[in-house]
Amino acid sequence: MNEPVFTDMRSEYSKSLIRIGHENPNVVVLGADTTDSLKTSGFGKEFPNRFFNVGIAEANLVTISAGLAISGKIPFASTYAIFLPGRAVDQIRNNIAYPSPNGNKGLNVKLVVSHGGLSVGPDGGSHQQIEDIAIMRVIPNFHVFIPSDTVSVSKLTDLMASNYGPYYMRMARSATPLVHETSQEFKEGQGITLRDGNDCTIVSCGITVRMALEAAEQLQNEGISCRVIDMFSIKPIDNEILEKAARETGCIVTTEEHNIIGGLGSAVAESVSESYAVPVKRIGAQDMFGESARDNEIPLLLEKHGITSFNIVKQVKDIRGKKI
Repeated sequence: MNEPVFTDMRSEYSKSLIRIGHENPNVVVLGADTTDSLKTSGFGKEFPNRFFNVGIAEANLVTISAGLAISGKIPFASTYAIFLPGRAVDQIRNNIAYPSPNGNKGLNVKLVVSHGGLSVGPDGGSHQQIEDIAIMRVIPNFHVFIPSDTVSVSKLTDLMASNYGPYYMRMARSATPLVHETSQEFKEGQGITLRDGNDCTIVSCGITVRMALEAAEQLQNEGISCRVIDMFSIKPIDNEILEKAARETGCIVTTEEHNIIGGLGSAVAESVSESYAVPVKRIGAQDMFGESARDNEIPLLLEKHGITSFNIVKQVKDIRGKKI
């Protein structure tokens, strides 16, 4: 593979919001005293009357966003993943997802967070959000996106702004390698096949997509052909692409920066068990909290949980021997 080009999701999100803000005067942006870190303060400089920093009050952030949505605005509310949904799941459920005026499903609020997963590093286990996919995907009416790079952040921000409904999108803290070309289309509920293969399928999201591609490259050199799917849309999930992969490759390995319980791996296992059951191996946090890791130690923390291209290679080799 070519040397990766690293870019920053938060910066791309900020640029996307400003661009969309010029196109749609109903778009408003809210933050919870993390607007400089999330880089949404750039929207506030461009549109000061459409920007609200509510302070360290995440429940209010959610409830104010709901009120703005009821008033016809399109609120994008952002802070760290550990605070949304970590501190405000009650307000998210009852003030955004539950109200369904005029036959709609939920309110038109977009919750976009950063600092998801173990790669938050120095903030430690208390701030490494590894439960959010599980929480958000079980709340009725919510859509859940996990972008893998800045291209997907830009495209998915556009998609959320254009479509009605409550959305949750989780970005990474660190700069991430580019995976997609700018010409790539993103459609809700449709995974993207980045590499074809016949021996096994690797289904990934977020920062692990690049790892999956690296693993597939190494496996190809050893004569093992792997399909790689970027499943950025966790909910709705692409049942068709998963059934096709199960039938054609016979086994699946999932990778994510999240607890293996309730996340992408669980969603994939649920899907194929109802369509074409095959062995599924889930790679992610092993049902245990993270721990502090300096920026240069984050790869070691990920390695501790098996979230590496090396372990993907190992698990692919192992699961191929368990095909039915």
